[in-house]
Amino acid sequence: MVSRVTRVPSGVPGFDGLVEGGFLPNRLYVLSGPPGGGKTTFSAHFVKAGSEAGEKCLYMSMHETKRELVEDLSNFDVGFREALESNRVGFLNVFETSSQDLLIPREGGDYRSNVRRMTDRIASFVEKYDIDRLVVDSTMLLRYFYSEDEKTFIQFVSSLKQAKATTLLISEMTDPAAYQDEHYLAHGVVFFHNYLEPTGMRRGIQVVKMRGTDVDSEIHDLSFTRAGLRVHPGRTIDGPHVR
Repeated sequence: MVSRVTRVPSGVPGFDGLVEGGFLPNRLYVLSGPPGGGKTTFSAHFVKAGSEAGEKCLYMSMHETKRELVEDLSNFDVGFREALESNRVGFLNVFETSSQDLLIPREGGDYRSNVRRMTDRIASFVEKYDIDRLVVDSTMLLRYFYSEDEKTFIQFVSSLKQAKATTLLISEMTDPAAYQDEHYLAHGVVFFHNYLEPTGMRRGIQVVKMRGTDVDSEIHDLSFTRAGLRVHPGRTIDGPHVR
């Protein structure tokens, strides 16, 4: 009898049915799309679900403080504030001194050797604290940090793949056809779409790829509700009209 790997639920209503019940554990997944598409809210659901399951989670922000992120999500009853206040969810902000020491080592040496030490530190941090779920938000500033050498960014993403955690990497990207390094390296890519109708903005979500999973790759309706995001598997969107 063939054993099935236990899936990691996303916590987003309607999404897991598109990916055979959830994410495969200990793999790297990229959430891509334009601003306002729902990537951060999706990640908040992901962290909340992990907290409720008794898992250890880490939210690593590259551009917002904990207070700012909580305020941004305050319009939704996702439970993100409660998750952060539990002993199951940690938060790191690269603007804080302690996080800068983790992400941008101060040792001497050339740039690439510093990045190598930095990536080793992150992997060690995840292993030391037994992190089950990791969110990295986002690649925008990572690309700024690593602008001197594209290979260093690839090295960072590759190190995330080796971390023993189910990882969501948020990628700011508006064109679903313009793949970047992280999309090729990741085990899965989920794309968020925004497009205009006469009545206003409409949103969609699409699983572009997910290794080891039989996925529904159609673009499905995605809505913001008082409880956060909701995917509507029964409602698909005509891709050519996506903006």
